[in-house]
Amino acid sequence: MKQEEYIRITDLLREAPEGQLEVIRHVDPGKKQVLPTDAFSARTAGKGRIENYPVLPGIDASYCDLLAPQVEFHHPASRSVLELFYCRSGRVGWNMQEGAAIYLGAGDLVVHSTFHCANSAMMLPLGYAQGLSIAMDLDWLERDCPAALQRAGVNFAALRRELCEGEPLVVPACVKLEQIFAPLYAAPAEHRAAYLQLKSQELLLYLLDFRPEQKALTQYFSQQTERIREIHRQLTEHLDRRFTIEELSKQYLINTSTLKSVFKAVYGLPIARYMKEYRVRRAMQMLRESEDAISNIANQLGYETQGKFSEAFKDVAQMLPSEYRKLYRDR
Repeated sequence: MKQEEYIRITDLLREAPEGQLEVIRHVDPGKKQVLPTDAFSARTAGKGRIENYPVLPGIDASYCDLLAPQVEFHHPASRSVLELFYCRSGRVGWNMQEGAAIYLGAGDLVVHSTFHCANSAMMLPLGYAQGLSIAMDLDWLERDCPAALQRAGVNFAALRRELCEGEPLVVPACVKLEQIFAPLYAAPAEHRAAYLQLKSQELLLYLLDFRPEQKALTQYFSQQTERIREIHRQLTEHLDRRFTIEELSKQYLINTSTLKSVFKAVYGLPIARYMKEYRVRRAMQMLRESEDAISNIANQLGYETQGKFSEAFKDVAQMLPSEYRKLYRDR
């Protein structure tokens, strides 16, 4: 977990309303969309922003900035509409249809039809995520195919069979994905639409050549990940206590090796490191929002002494708690 990413997204969404996702549309009223925003709804206890762009006939894109533990999505389902979600930062867990739980780290991509995610729960194990969703109506694209894809001989019927009718496909982070998506974030606002047109077509061509058997990310069933989420809830709701792996293993009837491996798959870090960074992130919030003495904050977060707390805080945030509080208040 990179603390600077969490701070950056917190600042980005500072003015966003709590308890909802703000949707910004860069589309003419009445223009047909792949996933119509008036048929799209989301629910969260946190907050976020979705910025939607028309790309080409049959292709829309949405930049997502999320600061929440979980977001529930509801929209029309289709076996011919392909959604590609690229996780730029944070971590994303997605409980989809038929019990599959997909987990993405920074740089990973998931490809699936909107049938799989029409009524789904996206979990943010780190409390934040930033990503880009690209929706492609393959029937529409087949009728009104961009010239470049026509020349490349793209077979949309084959794409439907390979990418829409099977299970979600997870593509691990790699240099090629970084080359495709990095310009979509680096481009100035006035060039964003043009880059989206170019890169969405490049992404389709990349998927045509991708062989899922060559690389894969581990997938877990929802039951298994839900148990890990229960352990996570216990750990994060009792920050003043320290639980051992052995205690948790006996309490939740899960062997220690499975507990450690699935926890890392879901949350991206070993338990001890994750909880150290989680405590520091909670400390940052307390330093920003309260007048509590640093020694009291240390005690509430399970540190025996202020010195041990300061050492852990500096290891994660690269500054002392007192320096962080002063830096934040001087903004």
